[in-house]
Order: sequence, then C-alpha cells, then structure tokens
Amino acid sequence: MSTPLDRKIAFITGGNRGIGFETARQLGALGILPVIGARSAEAGRDAVAQLREEGIEAESIVFDVTDDADHRRAFDFFQKKAGRLDILINNAGVYLEGEPGGAPRYLPSTVPDKVLRATFDANLFAPIAVTQALLPLLRLAPAGRIVNLSSILGSLTLHSDPASPIYDAKATAYDASKTALNAYTVHLAYELKGSTTKVNSAHPGWVQTAMGGSNAPMNVVDGAKTSVQLATLPADGPSGGFFHLGDPLPW
Repeated sequence: MSTPLDRKIAFITGGNRGIGFETARQLGALGILPVIGARSAEAGRDAVAQLREEGIEAESIVFDVTDDADHRRAFDFFQKKAGRLDILINNAGVYLEGEPGGAPRYLPSTVPDKVLRATFDANLFAPIAVTQALLPLLRLAPAGRIVNLSSILGSLTLHSDPASPIYDAKATAYDASKTALNAYTVHLAYELKGSTTKVNSAHPGWVQTAMGGSNAPMNVVDGAKTSVQLATLPADGPSGGFFHLGDPLPW
C-alpha cells in the first residue's frame, strides 16, 4: 500500500457521519487518504474503524469548525503529514429552523438573532476561516481542490421563481447562509484564477441523514457523489461554479 505522501490527502470537516462520512468512504475507495474532522476523538476513531473494516485506510483529527485553535492544529497536522493538502471539503454545517422539508419554524420577520448568528457561524464564517487557514497547504498541492457544501436552497434565482421546486421552501437563516457561501466560492475562485487550485459549491441533494431527515428522497451514497466529483476534477475542470451531480445550478 502506498504511503500518504505518495497519494492525495483529503480533509472532510464533519466527516464522521452522513454525507461527510460517505464522501470519505468514496474518496478512500479512489485511493485518496481521507482525514475526518470530528468534534470528538471517539467519533473520529469510530468512523476510521468502520472505514478500515471496509479496507479503506483513513485517519481522523479532533476538529470543531468554529474553533480557531483547531484550525491551527489542522494546519500543523497536514504540514507534518504530507507537506500539503490536496482536497478540502467544507462539509460541516447546521440547520436550526425545524425539520428539513417541512414548514420552517420561523418567518423572516421572526427568525431569532441567535439562530441567524449560529447558522452563519457554522455555515459561512467557519468554512471561510478553515479555508483561509489551510489555503497555503492547498496551494502547495499539484491540483488543490476546495468543495464548499452549499444547497439548492441558496439559489436566489430559484427562490425568486414561483414555478421553481423550492419556491415555498424558505428557511431564512439556512438559505441566506448558503447564498453567502456561494458568493464566497465565486470570490475565492476569482482570487485563484490562473492557479492549479479550484473551488466550487456543491448541492448534494436532499439526502437521508440526521440533518436531512427520513423524508428526503436521496440516499447518502448519491448525496456524496457531487462532493467527490468536484474534489477530483481534472485540470480542465470548472472553478467558481455551483453544481449537482455534474449539472450547473443557477445562482
């Protein structure tokens, strides 16, 4: 078996369960070393043990996306482990407005400030901070790839269209945080143009996970495919886009 220095290394935040865990599994099956960021050491160890039972080598680190000290420790880990980072998947996020797929708990006129702030902290400010901390290592990779887990619910175009399938699915804090994350993707791609590092936003779909709920129409295997596709783009692949299973989505 090759060593991590001889193959790509990927970091998946919130990678111990759901879409993140399945993303780690699929990347590992491609020969990439997935490193799972989990909020507890036990959760990370359990995820790694499960992957190893399937013949997939993986590692984990304790990582809270909102903790700057964890960002610095992650940088040190990847610098020591490989001297670079090939793939960053900003997968971790929250939905604090009720059951996904149901009526949002709050209206735009009633959504509490604490819900807005907690949602933006996890879904926007944390991915930006993580990316800024690890970007120097991504720039050292021959083909750095950044995947921001967004949502079709971040599409202003579709939210403004009465004929769209998400027209009535308005959760103010979550939707706005994903719209803002998409904007960051566009701006970072502009900064990185001409380099070998690419960044894109991914809509995984409405997936059967702890966040997505049991009524979601997609299974987790399909839900991870967009992240994996964008994490393994060829040199002539897109940057600064918004995709679901290879298809572009409207901003």
